[in-house]
Amino acid sequence: METILVEDVLHRFLLERAGVRGVLVRLGPAWREVAGRADYPASLRALLGQSLAASALLTGNIKLDGALSIELKSAGALRLLFTECTDRGRLRGLARWSDPLPEPLALADLPGAVMAITIGSAERGQRYQGLVDLHQPDLARSLEAYFVQSEQLPARIVLAADGEHAVGLMLQRLPGEGGHDAVQDEDAWSRIEHLTATLGADEMLATAPEQLLYRLYHEENVRLFEPRPLAFGCSCTRERVSAMLRALGREEVEAALAARDGEIEVICEFCAQRYTFDRIDAEHLLSSPGGTPQSTTAQ
Repeated sequence: METILVEDVLHRFLLERAGVRGVLVRLGPAWREVAGRADYPASLRALLGQSLAASALLTGNIKLDGALSIELKSAGALRLLFTECTDRGRLRGLARWSDPLPEPLALADLPGAVMAITIGSAERGQRYQGLVDLHQPDLARSLEAYFVQSEQLPARIVLAADGEHAVGLMLQRLPGEGGHDAVQDEDAWSRIEHLTATLGADEMLATAPEQLLYRLYHEENVRLFEPRPLAFGCSCTRERVSAMLRALGREEVEAALAARDGEIEVICEFCAQRYTFDRIDAEHLLSSPGGTPQSTTAQ
């Protein structure tokens, strides 16, 4: 019997009558793994969940080699927010903040705020980065404006998150997409926008993906493609940590060893994986630019 994925899944779909393509992401365990890494205030937890869903959502209609990340930095109480989805469907994310956070947590009100979407692989030297205008009232509207600017295509994005689930829906109108009726239907996009506007956060969070799409668009000939499974996963490796230490230079590494009784411990903020380096490891990585010490990694 075939198992139907209802959590940690990405669905691509086509509204054939309207000539609109879409992506729906629903996160459960993967989101709870990310949310459980820190005691996030409710407003920040919601924003982090929305961003995590969005990072998966934006991979739905592109050929991805590497990862897609959304990163926000500001000079205010919310110093950093970072979420990422890899080409293998692995998700991770975190936020750094100081109390008190402003309420409501509006992106446009954060001092010196900059948000970037980065696509590609740093290891292969193939990366594209675009900046997101933060003058919109929320993350979904900001990403819609980004699509209009970068792709000259209208997009409708809906995001919601609570302590259990993070969900994202994206719709795009494409010239010539769908059947003959879609080409002739000049009101199709307005109709889809109207139907999507009826979707509330509570319904979005409580409803399984296929059921949600049927409720909203059952008259639009919904065609679902093969679902893509998603999961929590971190891209940290001993090689990457070694490269980070190598970039610090001999003086800082040796100072860290001296301050910590001859052992450096690095803990990944995303997954809590621990990497330890003793003096022999450190000498090996500092004297061999491409080498990685092979000491055991403890968690």
